[in-house]
Amino acid sequence: MKDEVYSRLRSFLDRMPGGFPATGSRVELEILERCFTPAEAELVMRLEQVPEPVGAIAERLDLGPEEAADRLEALARRGNILRIRFDGEPFYMPIQFLIGIYEFHLDSLDPELARLLDEYLPHLLSFMGTVQSKQMRVIPVGAALDTSVPVMSYDVARELVSGQEVMAVAECICRKEKMLLGRGCDHPLETCLTFGPAAEYYLENGMGRRITLEECLGLLDEAEREAMVLEPTNSKVITHMCICCGDACNMLRALKSYERPADHALSSFRASIDPEECTLCGTCAGRCQVNAVVEGADRMEVDPARCIGCGLCVPTCLSGAARLVSKSDAREPPADFIEMQMKIAAERGLT
Repeated sequence: MKDEVYSRLRSFLDRMPGGFPATGSRVELEILERCFTPAEAELVMRLEQVPEPVGAIAERLDLGPEEAADRLEALARRGNILRIRFDGEPFYMPIQFLIGIYEFHLDSLDPELARLLDEYLPHLLSFMGTVQSKQMRVIPVGAALDTSVPVMSYDVARELVSGQEVMAVAECICRKEKMLLGRGCDHPLETCLTFGPAAEYYLENGMGRRITLEECLGLLDEAEREAMVLEPTNSKVITHMCICCGDACNMLRALKSYERPADHALSSFRASIDPEECTLCGTCAGRCQVNAVVEGADRMEVDPARCIGCGLCVPTCLSGAARLVSKSDAREPPADFIEMQMKIAAERGLT
């Protein structure tokens, strides 16, 4: 009976844009059982896919307003549903698993849940790799951009964050997961950036701390120094930005596993190395997170099928041989998170 509830919840989550596919091992049901009681699962499945006030939900579920408010807030506090405030009043809605429930369980992550997630996430990421539109895109570190040519604002990290009113930083869920599994890395842990309503959710749940624009820009500079990839929401107005490493980041590790990562990463650029200027120092290969730079006979070479356009190879190239070039097939991102989700839903045949 219990498995039946979680099977229905899995199907419910799979009908959301981010997906939640079944596996032969049924590990995904173990994850849901760790996160939801059967009663909570039933409640979540009766929520609409739009933010609703407590009163509307209470009436539909035949609950008293106080009981509904307590149960919904408990779910939101634990990262199982989304809370958005309009003029101070909480509205609630279900959230997808990846870029949602997974990240929102930052504070409840323990070794056993980390083990289950480590087993399941490659299945989910492989499944979402078949969808043309992505939830995230790759943008270059600031020093890699050629300021002498026009660059769209959605490709400039500093412009993406500068207009945000509320910003928060939290620990990276991927690095925390790998640390609990004994596979941690030396990269900074506090690197997960959120903005607007997403930041407010993190702050209200005590998962992150509020930061100033100056602190946010400092984290972007740190990413460049530490050879970490900038992956914001695939939209012109972003809700979050991951600062990723190839050692721990689940999405970057998934990209790295493909024979042609460039086919799966949304980016406006790719790297190029001038053979006349390259001194074969190899710094670029050491900083590349997806093994896109290799040593050739007399120069370093970029494999365009693997390059994701992060620009990490450019700032530390002392000879100036490495540079970014615009991709002719680069696509303009959706306007915002909602438009991006609608596009993915349409591609998956959910609308």
